Amino acid sequence: MTRGRPDCREVAGETNERRRPRGAPPSRRPMEEFGARRGPAPSPAPGPRGRGRPAQTPPRPLGPAPAARSLHGGRGGASILAPDAKSRPAPGPARPEDPPRRRRPLFARAMNEEYDVIVLGTGLTECILSGIMSVNGKKVLHMDRNAYYGGESASITPLEDLYKRFNLPGSPPESMGRGRDWNVDLIPKFLMANGQLVKMLLYTEVTRYLDFKVIEGSFVYKGGKIYKVPSTEAEALASSLMGLFEKRRFRKFLVYIANCDENDARTFEGVDPKKNTMRDVYKKFDLGQDVIDFTGHALALYRTDDYLDQPCLETINRIKLYSDSLARYGKSPYLYPLYGLGELPQGFARLSAIYGGTYMLNKPIEEIVIENGRVVGVKSEGEIARCKQLICDPSYVPDKVKKVGKVIRVICILNHPIKNTNDANSCQIIIPQNQVNRKSDIYVCMISSAHNVAAQGKYIAIVSTTVETNDPEKETKPALELLEPIEQKFVSVSDLFAPTDLGRESQIFISRTYDATTHFETTCDDIKDIYKRMMGADFDFEEMKRKKNDIYGEEEQQ
Repeated sequence: MTRGRPDCREVAGETNERRRPRGAPPSRRPMEEFGARRGPAPSPAPGPRGRGRPAQTPPRPLGPAPAARSLHGGRGGASILAPDAKSRPAPGPARPEDPPRRRRPLFARAMNEEYDVIVLGTGLTECILSGIMSVNGKKVLHMDRNAYYGGESASITPLEDLYKRFNLPGSPPESMGRGRDWNVDLIPKFLMANGQLVKMLLYTEVTRYLDFKVIEGSFVYKGGKIYKVPSTEAEALASSLMGLFEKRRFRKFLVYIANCDENDARTFEGVDPKKNTMRDVYKKFDLGQDVIDFTGHALALYRTDDYLDQPCLETINRIKLYSDSLARYGKSPYLYPLYGLGELPQGFARLSAIYGGTYMLNKPIEEIVIENGRVVGVKSEGEIARCKQLICDPSYVPDKVKKVGKVIRVICILNHPIKNTNDANSCQIIIPQNQVNRKSDIYVCMISSAHNVAAQGKYIAIVSTTVETNDPEKETKPALELLEPIEQKFVSVSDLFAPTDLGRESQIFISRTYDATTHFETTCDDIKDIYKRMMGADFDFEEMKRKKNDIYGEEEQQ
């Protein structure tokens, strides 16, 4: 099973009990830097079976805001409970003179309502869309057949559950430490510090529920060795990744990329960004194949070389994103949440619940009810909750998706940092396809006890790549050799699915399976695509911030 971590303030000995006097105006500060804390954080979402206090609902000085739905009867906060939750308060005894009252079960009342949107599955994509729809004023019901958050993108704890999930015999050895010290991600990814997911976290203020650490370094594989991707000009000059003359040409290339402006054609120096390919741009600066591999795969983060013959504008913007993300914190462009990636969907679940969303975990889904080719509801345990639109992951609608590939992921437990990474406690390694005669890159994400995901002195390295042969594990060999010795491996091969029904008629909107990349940019693209198909308009970060202010008031001037 998976488990939500305690609130960071409670761990640090702080309290969440300070409250604003009734009727007092909200004290809100302008948006701070990513990861900064503001005021007492709402209580954590309960664990898999609903244990824990309900989250605090923010004050509403500007008129009525949607009350968070509590499935144990209260209106003061958002409770996220499983049907078998033991934290449901027992009803008080009836007075002798009163006849006993027969009340319908609370879950039945929640099911027999009509919602604007029903969401099935608590993966990151589904939880972000649930939060966005709730902020937009939609009435949302969010259900999951599992008793935990995250779906395929969950973090598994304790370690004993990871052994059970992969059908390994016995229990973890004593050398692994306490099982509850582990939070192991099933889908390894980092956040780009200036990427789309970070913007969603900032504009929705989900950052108040999470803490992040900067990944210590990004590395690239070349000729059987790994080299640090330079993060400063001094590192670039000292790097053996390229020769002296290549460094000069590469510097001119980076200056050119930094100066490119979509709104000023002169900055492209004769290159048409919508017609000329990236291969043309590389030729313009006379860059060698090793530098092209490094640029396209370690900076622009492409999985294949297909981009070389496509218009160069997308690649230029990707390199700019890497540069801007790197400029935020210096060591690398990547961030990682403490206690694992499973914290991300829980943070957006809190957002949805605060804005009136109703959550049900461990809820079996019997049928998606369709009338005249259009979704009208979801049936569970004999009850039907009606809806106008439905969001779900591919596992809920196997007849409306197609298989587009496979991805292999190998979770490796180490008792040492990866060699030639300067003993970094976290890093990313990219093995470009051309270096190992493949069609797609191999990725390594490594985190450690410093991120509260492993026992003291232990490291978790996860290898992932797109499957190209009938022997997937052999395809990961170049990466696994970098990690030796390995204490324990957990191997999984998953199918990749894409929707065949885009939802325009059925109003069923299906997310895509998480790919092998080590960042969330493709996931955010999927979220924005689903939003546009549902709402008929592009997702606007500023518009979301305005809608939050419409409900809770403009932020107080400092």
